[in-house]
Amino acid sequence: MKRNTLKLSVLTLLLSTQIAVAQEEQKEKVEQLDEVVLSDTKFELKKENSGKIIYKITKKQLEQSAGKTITDLLDQGAGVEISGNNNATGYPIGIYIRGGRNRQVAIAIDGVLVSDPTGIASTYNLNLLDLNEVESIEILKGSSSTLYGSGAATGVINIKLKKASEAPIAFNYTASVGTNSTQKNRDSKLNNLNQSVGLRGTLNKFTYLANYSLSKSDGISSANDKDAAEPFETDAYNSDAALVKFGFEASEKLNFGVFGNYSKYKYDYDAGAYLDSEVNNGYEEQFQYGLKSGYKYKKGELLVTLSITNLERGFDSFNSFTNTLDSYLYKGTSFFAEAINKYGLSEKSHFILGLNYQNFDNQTNTPFGNIDKDKANYNTIDPFVSYIFTGDKGLNVNAGVRLNNHSEYGSHFVYHINPSYNIIKSEDLNFKALTSYSTAFIAPSTYQLFSQYGNLDLDPEENATFELGFDSSYKKWLDLSSVFFYREEKNTIIFVSDPITFVGGYENAINDQNAKGVETDLNLKPLKNLQLNLSHTYTHKSTDLDYIPSHKISASVDYQPIKRMNISVAYNGVGERTYFDQWGSFGPAGEDVILDAYNLVDFSINYGIENVTAWVNLSNVFNEGYEDVLGYSTRGRNFLVGLKFKF
Repeated sequence: MKRNTLKLSVLTLLLSTQIAVAQEEQKEKVEQLDEVVLSDTKFELKKENSGKIIYKITKKQLEQSAGKTITDLLDQGAGVEISGNNNATGYPIGIYIRGGRNRQVAIAIDGVLVSDPTGIASTYNLNLLDLNEVESIEILKGSSSTLYGSGAATGVINIKLKKASEAPIAFNYTASVGTNSTQKNRDSKLNNLNQSVGLRGTLNKFTYLANYSLSKSDGISSANDKDAAEPFETDAYNSDAALVKFGFEASEKLNFGVFGNYSKYKYDYDAGAYLDSEVNNGYEEQFQYGLKSGYKYKKGELLVTLSITNLERGFDSFNSFTNTLDSYLYKGTSFFAEAINKYGLSEKSHFILGLNYQNFDNQTNTPFGNIDKDKANYNTIDPFVSYIFTGDKGLNVNAGVRLNNHSEYGSHFVYHINPSYNIIKSEDLNFKALTSYSTAFIAPSTYQLFSQYGNLDLDPEENATFELGFDSSYKKWLDLSSVFFYREEKNTIIFVSDPITFVGGYENAINDQNAKGVETDLNLKPLKNLQLNLSHTYTHKSTDLDYIPSHKISASVDYQPIKRMNISVAYNGVGERTYFDQWGSFGPAGEDVILDAYNLVDFSINYGIENVTAWVNLSNVFNEGYEDVLGYSTRGRNFLVGLKFKF
């Protein structure tokens, strides 16, 4: 606790050195555009008219975060916990929002919902997406199934990819190199290598963008070797990703676009918690392509999106019983089609009507059993409608319904009601109260239905979420928001097995589960060149089976001492977490294992001259030793240096 207090004091001291002159700086009025968000309606909406607290990572913040990953930035958000982010690169990422699991968080990329139809939880692997391709990120917390369908029970991560430059041609190249070692096994070798090159521009009515990136890392064993006589063998990771987008502005009202992205990564992995392996390896490959079109008319706007994603992943795992290397292969295809129309009854009143169709299949071949895609497939076709009202006197309303039509489970209604009220709205002070009640429908994955452990009699999970809170700002230098949430979950899908024979399968939990908590976020801008962010998340679950801390604190200080230079200090304080030891791998079977709390401090500095930006990142400054996931390695103190060229 003393170390925790000391680190927070360092951040506070940096802020206090600037506060003394803050009052004079505040007198300088700087014109700012009203911030808009997309996630709440899928169309641009002023933040002041939204009834949700939407955490947005802007283009500017991304530019100041060179060398980091998408999950690094998500992990700093209030109410978001990323499990496995600090483990060896390629380790499966867990995204927990409001006490929910991976499969209860929907991920949309440029409006397309993405997932893994072959996975147990159907969750999209964020290791497949490179930060150099991203323009901005929004995190919408709470149930959003009315707008996003099955899986959006606890939140939506809306990722917007980069768009074409307004110039005829623009070129960028980024390269970085650094260390990659654990707190225990220090190593100065440059095992972290990254490169990215991009080309984009606008030629009359034609726009284009192309980006390619590759990464390589080594130096860390996936499994923790804390009790081993000698260090475990390190596990390598290699990835490459490509993105292509073309657009055509047929007129001021009509536009067309096509896109394609490819990504693949290969990795080594170990035999399990605290267990080494020199032969286990795997890969994941994805190819997505599609088209988008938009049409604006007098009273509204129509958007149409089509997308096909082919995903293949596989791995080789050493079998100690047969002394052979077993191979596993998974192939899946997902099809996404959506037409969504925004129609204005008046300037303040709009309807959003949409129709969404998705289809998934799964072909699996493993030593333990196969899944045939002719049987392991399902589709959904969902009509939905929302009504948005933004009143002059402070009242805003967002309400809607969706009919989930699932080929295996029939029809299910979900709905939401989200009123908010701007109690105070002036040039200097704004205070908005908000509340919502929403329901969600979560269909089982193809694996949970059709695998050797599957159960065709599974019921879909159902969620209901209530939230109440406020959002406020003062003179454009202070923003404070806080939200209380309560979520109930029925028919939770769990894996149940016999403790003696270990034979089991997927079933619906008998008892309902619930989660509640409070998310608080404070942003201070006492000077134009100084910003402080501080957030606290409290989460309590009725059944604690995941790596979700009851308390988490995130803080950051961004300071620009001179033009084009940014210095950032970031802090993450993660409380104790519970792991339910069902098999008795770490002690008595059926008892909880408590993982200790930990505190991380990262430092970064970047500086730009004309068309060149250089940066240095130092992660885990105090070389904290901890376990993010029980039995697996975490990174110690490491540095990364890089250059970015823009022409």
